[in-house]
Amino acid sequence: MAADRISQPLEIREFESDDEDQVIALWQACGLWRSWNDPHLDITRKQAVRDALFLVAEVEGSVIGTLMAGYDGHRGSVNYVGVLPANRKMGIGRALMSEAERRLFERGCPKINLQIRTDNLEAVEFYRRLGYETFEVVDMGKRLITD
Repeated sequence: MAADRISQPLEIREFESDDEDQVIALWQACGLWRSWNDPHLDITRKQAVRDALFLVAEVEGSVIGTLMAGYDGHRGSVNYVGVLPANRKMGIGRALMSEAERRLFERGCPKINLQIRTDNLEAVEFYRRLGYETFEVVDMGKRLITD
């Protein structure tokens, strides 16, 4: 596929269990996987929620992008947004985000929060182009389960 367009139709759809190996390989190729997060467990946990907010971008049976979103009734969140390096700059990330925003809006979600690693400047610029802005907050977390 050329770096400026996709020659075949792009399908944005819900994750299916048969996608798991491709999705994990994509996360590794995109640098989204971290040793302290078991990707199989992350997928299993998301599938248990059954909220139709785990999306894949597919072309000709190949998963080339992913997005995992959530909504807690107050804010939406977006994680695991990735597009295979060979398929970037084609609008796939934008299409995934647009679909996630549409699905969250339909649920009444007023705002989406996302986290970006501070050294991922390419992602920061991507989200800025989509209208996201930086807020002065302290991001904190606490691990409840060690995988």
